[in-house]
Amino acid sequence: MASSVFFSPLRLPLPTATRCAPPPQAVASSAENAAAVPLVAVAGGHRKRELVLGAALSALLSRAPLPAQAREVEVGSYLPPAPSNPGFVFFKATPKDTPALRAGNVQPYEFVLPPTWKQTRVANILSGNYCQPKCAEPWVEVKFEDEKQGKVQVVASPLIRLTNKPNATIEDIGSPERIIASLGPFVTGNTFDSDELVDTKVEKIDGLTYYSYVLETPLALTGSHNLAKATAKGNTVVLFVVSANDKQWSSSEKVLKTIVDSFQIIEEERFSVHSEEQIDYCKKRKL
Repeated sequence: MASSVFFSPLRLPLPTATRCAPPPQAVASSAENAAAVPLVAVAGGHRKRELVLGAALSALLSRAPLPAQAREVEVGSYLPPAPSNPGFVFFKATPKDTPALRAGNVQPYEFVLPPTWKQTRVANILSGNYCQPKCAEPWVEVKFEDEKQGKVQVVASPLIRLTNKPNATIEDIGSPERIIASLGPFVTGNTFDSDELVDTKVEKIDGLTYYSYVLETPLALTGSHNLAKATAKGNTVVLFVVSANDKQWSSSEKVLKTIVDSFQIIEEERFSVHSEEQIDYCKKRKL
C-alpha cells in the first residue's frame, strides 16, 4: 500500500535582482531623489496633499523600476547563448540573485532555458530571506516559466533536515528513493506517493553525484508531469524541478528534459570565470 508524505508550507526569499540590473547605489539614489520631492502643506487641502504624495511615488517608480517588472521580459534578451545547446540560453546564479547565495549557504548553480522563458517573482515567505544563513526549512531560490512549455524552480533544503552528518554527500544521506520520499512534496507542491515515481538515474558530474527523477503526478499542484534533479553540497541539498501539465508535456517534453539535464552546481574556480563572462556579455549588450 503506497504511503503519502505531507509537508508544511514552504517559506521563501525576497524577489531577486535580474542580470544586468542597475547597481544598488543607483536605485538608492533614485529613491533619495524621489523622497526629496517637496510636499506642499495646504491648509485643509487633503486632496492636494494626496496629489503631491502621488507625484512623489510616481517619480520613485518611474526612476527605479521594481525587480518584478524587470523580470517580465524574455530571458533571451539578457542571458547569453548556450554554446553546447543551440537555441537555449545560460542562467548562472550569482550572489546578487538570492539571499542564500549572498550568505554563502548555497553553491552557485547553472542551467539552460529556452530564450522565451521569463523569470517570475518568488514570494518573500518562500524565499528564505528572513532566515539566512541558518534556515531550518527548505526555501525557493529562483523560478522561471513559459505558459506554453512549463515551469522551473530551484529549491534548497538545509542538510540538517535530512541528516546530522556535516558536509554529507547525497549518497551519505541515502538512496534516490529515500531522497525523493523526503523532498517529493517540494516537487509536487502538495503530497508525494511512491507510486508516482516512474524512473530514477544516478550520475556523477565533476565529481558530484546527482539523483535524477521522472514523476507522473496527476494530483500535483505543480503539474501532472515533473522532472527533478538533486544533489548535496556543503550544508545544503539543492533540488531542481521542472514541471508541466499534459498539454505542455505533449509539445515540450524534449525541451524540458534538456533543461533538467543541464542543471549542475558550479565549482568555485569555474564560477569566477562564468561571472566575468556574464558581465562582459551585459556590457556588450549595454544592459
